[in-house]
Amino acid sequence: MANLACSDTAKHTENVSMVRSGMLSEREFLFMAELFKALGDYTRVRILYALSIHELCVCALAEVLDMSQSAISHQLRLLRAAKLVRYRKEGKNVFYALDDDHVRNLVTQGLEHIHEEG
Repeated sequence: MANLACSDTAKHTENVSMVRSGMLSEREFLFMAELFKALGDYTRVRILYALSIHELCVCALAEVLDMSQSAISHQLRLLRAAKLVRYRKEGKNVFYALDDDHVRNLVTQGLEHIHEEG
């Protein structure tokens, strides 16, 4: 295996400075980690994909995903806490949807990424 370590770090000073100045704050890194953690669950990804097609109530999501309503509700609470889904009430019904276009783009780009050739 080739040694991939740098032999002369002085050559990289400009790049290191540029990248360091562009790094996020600790708080932003923590929020990003929480976002990716929320996206790192099979059921939550299925819920997000279903909601990318159309808003749904808990019972409809449970039927689509062949899961219990309580399991869906638990995952929706986590997705709401991560600001990935929002809800609206209509009478006694509560409908869930993706929070905004950023979330829709995450779903779309994730799908494009897994279908890339190479």
